[in-house]
Amino acid sequence: MTRISGPPGLPEPLPAPPQQPVAPAAPIRIGILGAARIAPWALVTPARSNPEVVVTAVAARDPRRADAFARRHRIPRAVASYQALVDDPDLDAVYVPLPAALHGRWTRAALAAGKHVLCEKPFAANADEAAAVAAAAERSGLVVMEAFHYRHHALVTRILELLGEGAIGEITHVRARFHLPLPSRGNIRYDLALGGGALMDAGCYPVHLVRTLARATGDDGAPTVVSARARERGGSGIDEVMTARLSFPGGMSGEISCGMHRLPRGFPTARIIGTRGEIRVRNFVVPQAGCRLTVRAGGKRRRIPVARRPSTYACQLTAFAGAVLRGEPVPTDAADAVASMRVIDACYRAAGLAPREPYPAG
Repeated sequence: MTRISGPPGLPEPLPAPPQQPVAPAAPIRIGILGAARIAPWALVTPARSNPEVVVTAVAARDPRRADAFARRHRIPRAVASYQALVDDPDLDAVYVPLPAALHGRWTRAALAAGKHVLCEKPFAANADEAAAVAAAAERSGLVVMEAFHYRHHALVTRILELLGEGAIGEITHVRARFHLPLPSRGNIRYDLALGGGALMDAGCYPVHLVRTLARATGDDGAPTVVSARARERGGSGIDEVMTARLSFPGGMSGEISCGMHRLPRGFPTARIIGTRGEIRVRNFVVPQAGCRLTVRAGGKRRRIPVARRPSTYACQLTAFAGAVLRGEPVPTDAADAVASMRVIDACYRAAGLAPREPYPAG
């Protein structure tokens, strides 16, 4: 049994509170840090239909790749390096879709340069690094948001409404799973130095969903990882499959399951069990590709309609713009990210594996 410790000590407060940055005028000018395959789905495409955001620059390790990416996706500028992009005075915000072990370093670099940040999940390599990033975000007064896009969709909103209405009574247990096909063993998700592993990539979604549902019941305490098991790839430290059991202070329990496989393993699913029934969810991660929400209670089964559009990514970008331009709160802020990373670290330790480490500078 692995207990998740409370927040690590944060740095001493500054002698005087920092001056709050002035919100930029719309549209927010955002640059992409890395020519990642997720970037067109997560940012470039939804930005085209969002008048409050414009993608204006991209950087990559290889400038030629940045040039090609910019041409392909009609981005005005390719920037010579990551540092040049975060320092660019013509940008208001940075999107960080780099490998997980690089998230913390470049989020802090963007904050230091006065940029708001939308950072891909998982937020950092481990909980200690996540806490350091959260402290930097608090000092800066800038928006830092973890890109758990699913959380902003109408599907999750409807689930939380059903729970608030008492559709299944009080939640007692949640099971969530996400197994994805990953044919190539050369994929960066198999690279320990880059923060690889099934839990870091797919498993962070079930972890976040279980935490989100616990919070909906008012149980916002740190869960205990009761047990965890990993199928390790050789002696690499990389988990190809991870399962874990969680226990929350308020009494709710949870189970998460994730994996990277050569063959498809179906949609991500969740089962929410209550004192008077249950809710079943099919494809909570990318509901715009097709989802199903069902309530079983009182001997009856109801299919709950959910609008697929706007997409999770479009909803996420709307939330980010609202936070930057109008100070609107977001459910996937830095504090929420730190809490998720503590659970992930505790799962690794309970399974006999080490939490990931930040990629060495340079």
